Amino acid sequence: MIKPSDALRRKVGGGSRLSAIDPAIIAKAEAALKSLSGNFSQWLNDEVEKLEASRQLVKTQGVTVATMESLYLRAHDLKGLGATYGFPLITRIAGLLCRLIDDRDKRLEAPISLIDAHIDAIKAAVRDDIKGEDHPVGRMLVQELERRIRELGA
Repeated sequence: MIKPSDALRRKVGGGSRLSAIDPAIIAKAEAALKSLSGNFSQWLNDEVEKLEASRQLVKTQGVTVATMESLYLRAHDLKGLGATYGFPLITRIAGLLCRLIDDRDKRLEAPISLIDAHIDAIKAAVRDDIKGEDHPVGRMLVQELERRIRELGA
């Protein structure tokens, strides 16, 4: 029988996962995040503009490995940032888009109309300040996008 080492646990502060985290550090990090929150709207708009620019590359240069990789990376960024910027709905929609185009081998076959629907939904969420699925439009958007992805078997 092999007993796992607890060296890392000892280094970060013992038996409890949270015991080593100083509450003052957490409070400081939360305060820093709150001080930056005034910039979230602009940063979110910047990320959406990057996604739109990637979509335009696909439209002007065609569906290529490079253009679809750019689109995927922009969607992946929004998947990670949406909730941070106060829009968990964008995280969800961008996650669905990533699911649609995640597989590099199938990425080039993804229906452009469905990719457009995801990007348009993200833009609508920002424009209309629809932050979560608790909003009826947000819930409808996610349900419809999920349904269309399921139909593709993605």
